[in-house]
Amino acid sequence: MSQSLADMRRDYTREGLSEEQAPAEPFALFRHWFAEAVKTEQAPVEANAMTLATVDAEGQPHCRVLLLKALDERGFTFFTNYDSAKGEQLLANPRAAMTFFWPALERQVRIEGRVEKVTSVESDAYFQVRPLGSRLGAWASPQSRVIDGRGELERLLAETERRFMDSAPHCPEHWGGYRLLPERLEFWQGRPSRLHDRLNYRLRDGVWLRERLAP
Repeated sequence: MSQSLADMRRDYTREGLSEEQAPAEPFALFRHWFAEAVKTEQAPVEANAMTLATVDAEGQPHCRVLLLKALDERGFTFFTNYDSAKGEQLLANPRAAMTFFWPALERQVRIEGRVEKVTSVESDAYFQVRPLGSRLGAWASPQSRVIDGRGELERLLAETERRFMDSAPHCPEHWGGYRLLPERLEFWQGRPSRLHDRLNYRLRDGVWLRERLAP
């Protein structure tokens, strides 16, 4: 490496985050930050990309990047194969955390809480608006399972294409959405000299409490 990791550093110089700028509940602030990220972040960054962390039955944490597909007053929704590794982990421990990072805005949001499956109606509604290739892939891929090589995946896709040659693929029972029901959201705004602004929201007895954390 031409540059050591210890020397890789940038200073954060954008505006701060004060209590006066933050609403009493976190969803309004998330929507505002997300809208700014959609306008500001440039490809290949996707504003709805987030890191999802789960824990398996042995206590081993796992992380991967997914795309947020819905947000409402209940929580944050993503979709996947229920039989995948993350699906098995959420079955064993239905709690998770997600982090959004928007480097152009020097911001991140950390979210933690319980996870539940969305209804089959919600899953089917989203499945039907996916591109055809993605719908066929949901049927073809045994997600997270060991396969012999790329050739096996292409064979499974060809079989799936023949299966649905005369009909549109419907939503598989093994595929659908999860909703993270937040109990904590932290809004992080980069500041100079690593003295970042961190406003933390915690849900207690149905009421959001806001507090500032030291960087």
